[in-house]
Amino acid sequence: MQLDYHTLYEIIWMFILAAYVFSIIFLTKSLYHYMLKKQFKEEQTIYYNRKFIHIFAGGVIVLLVPFIFSSPWFPLFSSIIMTIIVLIAHRSGNTFYWFQTEDNLNDVSFCLMWGVAIFVLWWIFDNPWIAIIPPAFIAFGDGVTGIIRNIAFKERKKHPIGNVYMMGVCILIGYYFASYSGIAGLAIWGIIAAIVASLFERYEFGIIDDNVLVAGSATIILYVGGIAGPIL
Repeated sequence: MQLDYHTLYEIIWMFILAAYVFSIIFLTKSLYHYMLKKQFKEEQTIYYNRKFIHIFAGGVIVLLVPFIFSSPWFPLFSSIIMTIIVLIAHRSGNTFYWFQTEDNLNDVSFCLMWGVAIFVLWWIFDNPWIAIIPPAFIAFGDGVTGIIRNIAFKERKKHPIGNVYMMGVCILIGYYFASYSGIAGLAIWGIIAAIVASLFERYEFGIIDDNVLVAGSATIILYVGGIAGPIL
């Protein structure tokens, strides 16, 4: 069976983006050793690396999704593969030590929720622009809040200052991409999703961590907004 041009195009891009992701991951390995030499604490260094990966891998790629892919299947498949890779690294003990810790599986939930949120919203609304909003929240919004907290406290610490910065970033993301989606009235819902998701980032309930809460709450609110329509 021959692959059509568009499918082949998307498969090629999937491998290109995978190569990009792993280049970012292994670039942060060098950054890890550099920061340790500069007397950064190991916990602080690992946390920086995780947020850099959020932004420069998950974030950059999610911005490319609407331009490259014609359906949510390849983004979902890619996120599942990455979820399996990072989970195996945890379970085998051969962790990516420069951004993983044994007691924290947030990198696993990040990979999974990135693809699930895209798939759900794109499948329902047949619109990639609404679909990329929740993963953009966990990539850029959560990435920024983590960096700010790391600068302020030199460790992984939940604090309102991070949520304030996250809210500022996510409101811009939610408003812009919701407006660009062409769905009537969704821009206001994008702002509401940004505010709620930024507040939820502070909480974790066992395996339901901040990535699940942020992406999940944003997905639900955007779904309601897409169905309900304008509120003003």
